[in-house]
Amino acid sequence: MQANVDFKQLVEGAGDAIMVCDAMGAITLWNRAAERIFGFGEGEALGQSLDLIIPQRQRQRHWEGYHKTMETGVTRYGADLLRVPALHKDGRTLSIAFTVSMLFSADREVTGIVAIVRDETARFDEERKLRARLVEVEATMIREGDSR
Repeated sequence: MQANVDFKQLVEGAGDAIMVCDAMGAITLWNRAAERIFGFGEGEALGQSLDLIIPQRQRQRHWEGYHKTMETGVTRYGADLLRVPALHKDGRTLSIAFTVSMLFSADREVTGIVAIVRDETARFDEERKLRARLVEVEATMIREGDSR
């Protein structure tokens, strides 16, 4: 049984960002969730390099991995989440997690990549606060243990 799925509706209705980039890293699809997460409208993102959302200090590493993935057609982030910083249009740093899928032509040439991206900034900030609180509690316990 084949489902009759409207893929445009599926992409536009997704709560996570869905981005497609060509083999050179130019953005060719940018859904509404990508607009919400990163702040750039579709018209601002389409045709642009992924540098639009990649912090300067991460770019060299990103592009090395991206080009290797385009050459080999293999990614280790198909099922494993990649967690990295990203940039919002207003300049603030986001914490994102994503998986990727490779896109191929009929003759198995790599044509691009799809990223499914989730904004984990709030969760990351909460974890950082909890870790800091844990360090405080442990330091207090050590000090109290030393004073006895």
